[in-house]
Amino acid sequence: MLEYIPGGLLFDVCQTLGGMGEQHGKYFLSQMLDVLEYMHGKGVVHRDLKLENILVDDAMNLKVADFGFATFRKVHNLKSYRGTMTYMAPEIKEGKTYDGMKIDMFSTGVILFIIVQGIFPFKEAKKDEFFYNLLLKGDYDTYWKKTGGQNLSKEFKDLILALFSYDGVNRPDVAAIRAHPWMTGVSGDVIKQSRCDLVESLNEKKSA
Repeated sequence: MLEYIPGGLLFDVCQTLGGMGEQHGKYFLSQMLDVLEYMHGKGVVHRDLKLENILVDDAMNLKVADFGFATFRKVHNLKSYRGTMTYMAPEIKEGKTYDGMKIDMFSTGVILFIIVQGIFPFKEAKKDEFFYNLLLKGDYDTYWKKTGGQNLSKEFKDLILALFSYDGVNRPDVAAIRAHPWMTGVSGDVIKQSRCDLVESLNEKKSA
């Protein structure tokens, strides 16, 4: 028996609403942090976090699914090639030993970027991929211009760049993200309002 989730995939929500902006990004990220905190707290890593593996109910609550690539063995010292190309951390692509918790954080960064901007941040996190290479070179002005993110807050940019770090050691964990300036002010009232706005917007799109 599995819980029935009537709202479909977060992927479909993103396709319907497009870029949802930073405020709604905070709403979804706060839920993802709850998921990651619980999962990593149990010593489990997912290794395939993506919009297609996240369900939403009628109240815009997230439900992470598909634990086919998940593991609880040697999570800080993994070697298996797992994940989905567009969400996958560079150390997996390069065949390195990796920390499963850090690659989950990378994938969460990709998810957050898509929610906020409505597009992928790069095709793949590879040194020879145009957009990710801009990040590796530190050419952030060009990167944000090419991805339409010039007007994003400096706090959001700082957090997303940290999550996209080439070296997993430099990616923030759940506690560091919660303490990040971009996540300050995410109160219960803000979350409630964001949920109402998202449900209303989605219903309007569906009935149009």
